[in-house]
Amino acid sequence: QVQLAESGGGLVQAGGSLRLSCAASGRTFNNYGVGWFRQAPGKERMFVAAITWRGTIYYADSVKGRFTISRDNAKNTVLLQMNSLKPEDTATYYCRANRYGLGTANKYEYDYWGQGTKVTVSS
Repeated sequence: QVQLAESGGGLVQAGGSLRLSCAASGRTFNNYGVGWFRQAPGKERMFVAAITWRGTIYYADSVKGRFTISRDNAKNTVLLQMNSLKPEDTATYYCRANRYGLGTANKYEYDYWGQGTKVTVSS
């Protein structure tokens, strides 16, 4: 079992930055693929970014060039650096882990997920 905990959300003005963290406990995280998803009020949970166990990275078109996903295996953590934030980035952000090391945009292909961290971007 892997337990995931997101942190780093908050309120920021448009154009600002936040760094989200997904910390894993219970098992070494190195071999897991990790994805970030977000859900705005009244909307579906959408793919944001993913990183495979080998470090291959994928982004949603809406965040390319603004968000960066990375992993710090020594700290059992995956980070999501979010720059040039827009009001439409407002959502609760969730990280998910795939035990086979995959990074995928399909939220159903993940085995573990956290409780989320809320991001609000004001205009």
